[in-house]
Amino acid sequence: MRLRFKKSELVDLIKAWFAISLAFGILSTSLLRPLGLFNGFLVAFSISLVTAGFGFVVHELSHKFVAQKFYCSAEFKSNDLMLVFAVLMSFAGFIFAAPGAVIINGSVNKKQNGLISVSGPFSNFVLALLFLPGFFLFSGLLRFFFFQGFFINSWLGLFNMIPFIPFDGVHVFKWNKLVYFLLAGFLLVLVFVGFSL
Repeated sequence: MRLRFKKSELVDLIKAWFAISLAFGILSTSLLRPLGLFNGFLVAFSISLVTAGFGFVVHELSHKFVAQKFYCSAEFKSNDLMLVFAVLMSFAGFIFAAPGAVIINGSVNKKQNGLISVSGPFSNFVLALLFLPGFFLFSGLLRFFFFQGFFINSWLGLFNMIPFIPFDGVHVFKWNKLVYFLLAGFLLVLVFVGFSL
């Protein structure tokens, strides 16, 4: 099935991708101090485009893809105020990333809504597992790149499994508690692994 996009939606996706990558780039620049401030930021931002930014885009597109499979219209809308807030907070050493959401219109039952919701965190879980082997296979900047991809996607997936509105977890929990606790549990384990690496 082919994803369908409006021009305004693509603009919102690119805007959110850039802002989230910028926020994580600023936040992780301090981890690359030996490269110097400017070079460290450029490297951190470039890595964040692929790890944080890409993880966010895949998360949102997963929602969109599954919603369209159920014959719903689905369009990503950025929250520009929250994008600015995420960038500003990164200077304080913290990121609260709520860049926007996929707005879904159509009739879905509880199971379909749960599947649409779980697709985002699950995509981050898969990405985290794909990044993890690189941490053990490489060293230096490549190792840092794979760690960022692993940890950010683990954290992004877990964060979105919070079982309260407006997070994905609330719909997953209402649909299937076993799926909720399995995915949330696996993501929690990955986050703990990230803290221990």
